[in-house]
Amino acid sequence: MVTTILGYICAAGELNIGIILPALGLLLVACGSAVINHFQERNTDALMDRTKNRPIPSGRISAMHALYLSLILVIIGFITLTLTGGLLAGILSLLNLLWYNGIYTPLKKKNPLAIIPGSMVGAIPPAVGWVSAGGSLLDPQILIISFFFFIWQIPHFWLLLTVLGDDYEKAGFPTFSKLFSREQFSRIIFMWISATVVTSFMIPFFGIVRNPVINFALLLAGIWLTVKAIKLLKPGNDKLSFRFAFREINIFAIIIVLLLSIDKMIIIYL
Repeated sequence: MVTTILGYICAAGELNIGIILPALGLLLVACGSAVINHFQERNTDALMDRTKNRPIPSGRISAMHALYLSLILVIIGFITLTLTGGLLAGILSLLNLLWYNGIYTPLKKKNPLAIIPGSMVGAIPPAVGWVSAGGSLLDPQILIISFFFFIWQIPHFWLLLTVLGDDYEKAGFPTFSKLFSREQFSRIIFMWISATVVTSFMIPFFGIVRNPVINFALLLAGIWLTVKAIKLLKPGNDKLSFRFAFREINIFAIIIVLLLSIDKMIIIYL
């Protein structure tokens, strides 16, 4: 929802009440997708400490009632988004749902690399906001924004997988611990974090950022994340290091959203 609003702001050049209903529609579709995921993974959820108290495995709602709820959420969300953001925005939201529930969710049970194609679910929401504001889906500006969130999603998830790796293994999900040592995986994650930073540095070259102060802030944010991520390369890093890196890469994404949004606000009000 947050990145949908970002896409809208970047296309419209301002934050106005026109984003409220498209964002709400996207949120409802996303909630419906999450409930479908609970339905799909109800058996493995029951095996993991992190998810065993979710509504379905804990018995607070039946699997079929959850499925009915998901359909209601998706239908209402799709209609709301289509009527207020346009048919293309509605179609993109359904594409994201199909990609997450139909491709990524089954694939992650078979291969730990599933997150790479699965990261498309991070790239589509900004495009939903962009087209809702009347922007073209082929505009290079939204392509670089979506590409940034595509790249960001990969280390974001792998850091989460590292922190919760024991839980995932307990449920039978494939993890990188069987393919790489902790040191090797740390280097892989550092490379993807670096790729995320480099992608953020590319954003100003597409004409999205106009204020030099925002450009400088983007540079500082990238340097900050890189310096923080270097600790992953230190020998003997523990799970706490991954936990801090997970927090920091999420903070970095929020900073990018805020900086790009503030840049549009500065243009409007100066």
